[in-house]
Amino acid sequence: MSGDSDKPPDFTDERMERLKNAMALASAGAFDAALEHLADPIPDRFGVLEEMLRVFLSELKEMNARIEEVIAELERSRLELETKLETIEAQREAIREIGTPIVDAWEGILVLPLVGALDAERAAAASAKLLQRIAKSHARWVLVDLTGVPVIDATTADHLVRMAGAVQLLGSRCLLTGMRPGSASALVALGVDLAQLTSLRSVREGLRYCLTQDRAAGVRSARP
Repeated sequence: MSGDSDKPPDFTDERMERLKNAMALASAGAFDAALEHLADPIPDRFGVLEEMLRVFLSELKEMNARIEEVIAELERSRLELETKLETIEAQREAIREIGTPIVDAWEGILVLPLVGALDAERAAAASAKLLQRIAKSHARWVLVDLTGVPVIDATTADHLVRMAGAVQLLGSRCLLTGMRPGSASALVALGVDLAQLTSLRSVREGLRYCLTQDRAAGVRSARP
């Protein structure tokens, strides 16, 4: 048999509705409003259930607050990390700019001094920057100065050959200057065709060579 006679004496539809409303509010994150629905429970068997639910929702509210704090801290950390990464990238870009300067040594003559190892990333950046300058300035000559490159290995040699080839495709000539004797020997041992890479002792000699070739070809140059 069902009906009101089956309900415990301390159960009422009003109290059940209040319990349901508290659960609905809690599920929406409105813990304070949910706890207000369960304030001052009647000390009977149903009141024990209300008190248990009130304690559970109180703990759930605290846990939710801690989770929100953790999420907020993670978001702050993410923003700080993004800012640091942007700063690092800006510094790397500045270092790349400083590490691959291109100097207008004379009218129509560019000098690219290299310092340290020439890896794939740096070689690509230097080549791209150099080709842009050649296209903009219509330079006839490019001197790649290797005074600051202690060792030329197979990888570095390959990058230099590729760079020289790209320069020549734009109608300019690429010369190497400042190559150390050991590096020249290493290039020969690696089978690099030095005929593709005219090498001179210093930037001064490279400039003299370029100007001599220009005069022989009837090109008039003025100091920039």
